[in-house]
This record gives sequence, C-alpha cells and structure tokens, in this order.
Amino acid sequence: MNERMTIGQLYPGRIYPAAPVKTSKPAATPDASSQTSFDELLQGSLLKFSNHAAKRLEQRGIEIKGEQLDKLNQAVEKAAAKGSKESLILMKDMALIVNVPNRTVVTAMDGKSMKDNVFTQIDSAVVLS
Repeated sequence: MNERMTIGQLYPGRIYPAAPVKTSKPAATPDASSQTSFDELLQGSLLKFSNHAAKRLEQRGIEIKGEQLDKLNQAVEKAAAKGSKESLILMKDMALIVNVPNRTVVTAMDGKSMKDNVFTQIDSAVVLS
C-alpha cells in the first residue's frame, strides 16, 4: 500500500470496507412477538440513534414505539427530499434532532426540556401529529 492517506480520508484509494452481512433471525414465538423490544424495532428501521441520543432517551424516560418510529422514518424521508441536513422533528411531547444524510438521531428531549429552549444548527423542522 503505497498510496498516501490524507486527513479526513477513512480508507485508502482502492480499499473499501466490507459490506455488512445480513443475518436472518429465527421465527419468534407468539408471546415474544407481542412484546417487541425497542432494539428489534431499530434493526428493521433505517434510522440510527447516536450514543448521546440513546442516553437522553433513557435519562428522560422517552419511549418510541413502533408506530412513532415509522412516523419518524417518514419525517426523515420528507426532510431528505427537501435537501435538509440537520432537522428538528417535533412529535407530540418530544423533540428530536436528526442528521438527515446519515439518518442518525443526534439528541432527543421531552416536553419539559423543550420549554424555554433554543434550537440551533438546524436547517429544517418537521412537525408530526
């Protein structure tokens, strides 16, 4: 490998990361399917949650259920279609800041944390009912 690496370049010219391998899960039992966990919902989702966002969700007691996750995915798709980079997504009693190109939730807050708060470094907002 004689190619010169530059700052900000993760991989040298012709070497690329391996594609992720998808594994199939065994069929769930009827009892287990009724109690789908948040992690299982995320695996089927296009969105990722940063470590910071996961901590904030846990600290603030915010739960995102399957239907809400679907709405969140749709909101990110709408923001991406408009060319958004960083978007504020408002849902009922929570706000999420999403890095749209990476499909990553950066942070999350509940209704109490939103009051008297200023949201900076966003270029769009999506309001969901």
